[in-house]
Amino acid sequence: MNQPTDTGGPWIDMVPGVRRRTLASGDALMLMQVTFTAGSRLPEHRHVHEQVSFVVSGRIRFTLDGSDVRDLGPGDSVYLPSNVPHGAEALEDAVITDTFNPPREDLLEQDRAQTAQTARV
Repeated sequence: MNQPTDTGGPWIDMVPGVRRRTLASGDALMLMQVTFTAGSRLPEHRHVHEQVSFVVSGRIRFTLDGSDVRDLGPGDSVYLPSNVPHGAEALEDAVITDTFNPPREDLLEQDRAQTAQTARV
């Protein structure tokens, strides 16, 4: 069981130009904010979690399953089923929110490690 949280976690660099922070997480859902600088890319990946991505600002190109390309702007969203390969490219500076079911334990563990490291400094 996850310890419920509703405060912003630490910012974590994912790849150059892409960083994230957990906004809230519980037993069944996780909400994350991701920022992209123009031209940055999140490489194709997959996970068992269902995901919904919502574009807050900017423009993002999502590629799903290798060939389904979707250019999204503010107010647009995309649903990513479990285990579907997907990646993203920032067409301009952008902010998105991602919702995961179930929560991404791998990312929550990174949050805990980053918070512990910061507390030691």
